Amino acid sequence: MRFRASLQLVIALFFGAAISGAQDKMAGSLTIYAATSLTDVFEAVGAAFVDAHPDVDILLNFANSAMLAAQIAAGAPADIFASANELQMDHVVESGRVDESEVEIFAHNRLTVIVPADNPGNIQTVEELSKQGLLLVLAAEGAPIRSYTDAMLASYNEDYGEDFSERVLRNLVSEERNVRQVVARVALGEADAGVVYQSDALGDVADQLITISVDERHNQLASYPIAPLYDAEAQDLAHAFIQFLRADEAKLIMAENGFCWPAILDKSRSTIAKPESNAAGADYGEEQVFNCEAATSEAG
Repeated sequence: MRFRASLQLVIALFFGAAISGAQDKMAGSLTIYAATSLTDVFEAVGAAFVDAHPDVDILLNFANSAMLAAQIAAGAPADIFASANELQMDHVVESGRVDESEVEIFAHNRLTVIVPADNPGNIQTVEELSKQGLLLVLAAEGAPIRSYTDAMLASYNEDYGEDFSERVLRNLVSEERNVRQVVARVALGEADAGVVYQSDALGDVADQLITISVDERHNQLASYPIAPLYDAEAQDLAHAFIQFLRADEAKLIMAENGFCWPAILDKSRSTIAKPESNAAGADYGEEQVFNCEAATSEAG
């Protein structure tokens, strides 16, 4: 009995030391380069990760995915890259700083049209974006959101005439560096309409905006790939953070911020009910989930 008790104590001490050693590894600084549209959700997910690992510091750098990809390809120090489309991740893979086998899609998003709360352009449908004299704001060419937007407008040519997208773009009065700037211009009433991700129309700006839904067959499914950098100084932290994105806590945070997760990370939830007009999300129990069943765009 005494031997058994001693053996149990040795085993307990061994596993305790192993667990302690693993916890000790969760310390240090993690630098994440992420698309602008991920600002709110990554700040929230990052805070949750730090709550679980208090000795970790997360440095977040948000910008247009194309700009971030160029910086990383040029050698900017980072541990993780999270893009708003696969094209920019491909550029980083081609630069040799990301191993293609490490890339995975961790979230999806889709498009919505936004107008100011007082709707000065009296816009009720996507078709009315082609009205003469309308003040339209979009992200600049090269930004993933612009590629998705152009594909969506071109898709509507089937319904509203082959020159519909051209007529819409004639109303373009400003091209912003990223999607958050588009939201700001519309929320401040400096434009009659804009096209953004559904996640961007939530939070503090929700009361300043009206959202107009994009028909399902014309909407674009924005895919968000993530990967650790091949030469990341914090490899263990990078892999731990990406693993954390698969956890229920992180997926709930994504849902609350207007994102949905791909079936590959949650095969039990591959279908989500369609949202009502002007309400991108619906409550399912205690969590909010968003529809991401939409046409995909290879142009992004």
